[in-house]
Amino acid sequence: MSRIGKLPITVPSGVEVKLDGQNVEVKGPKGTLTHVVPEPIKIQKNDEGQLEVARPNDERESRSLHGLTRTLVNNMIIGVTEGYEKKLEIVGVGYRVISKGPKQLEFALGFSHPVIIDAPEGVSFAVEKPTAFSVQGIDKQVVGEVAANIRKLRKPEPYKGKGVRYAGEVVRRKVGKAGK
Repeated sequence: MSRIGKLPITVPSGVEVKLDGQNVEVKGPKGTLTHVVPEPIKIQKNDEGQLEVARPNDERESRSLHGLTRTLVNNMIIGVTEGYEKKLEIVGVGYRVISKGPKQLEFALGFSHPVIIDAPEGVSFAVEKPTAFSVQGIDKQVVGEVAANIRKLRKPEPYKGKGVRYAGEVVRRKVGKAGK
């Protein structure tokens, strides 16, 4: 039995969950998220107001979707109450980020031109310092994907460590070539 899948999902006050067949809609103070549950998995409310995810059988596909579905719905509930945030930092001489409003960032990453990134729907940016910024939103997947795409602009390189990295990310450093 899936240890994660059989845990009940607590619905905090202020969050409204609508179950319509295989569709789950979660409304909270920060917004609304929807998810379509894959076919063999069922979600129902129990008498304590919690959500329970159930699978009909022990087939491989049902087992693999059981814990996944529970985690996705739980992430939706966390997203509409607290939201998600990924912090990134920029290392390198002359590398910086400038905020062009909460929906747009302009990067100077050593290219001959500035790189401008627009935020998709439901995502906003916050710049703390010219070398530190964060990606915020209610959908965990979208926030992580936007942060990964920004990091992909200039990955941290192993010799000097220059590039865009997640806050707290450890970059393995290599020794340069030996001089005579």
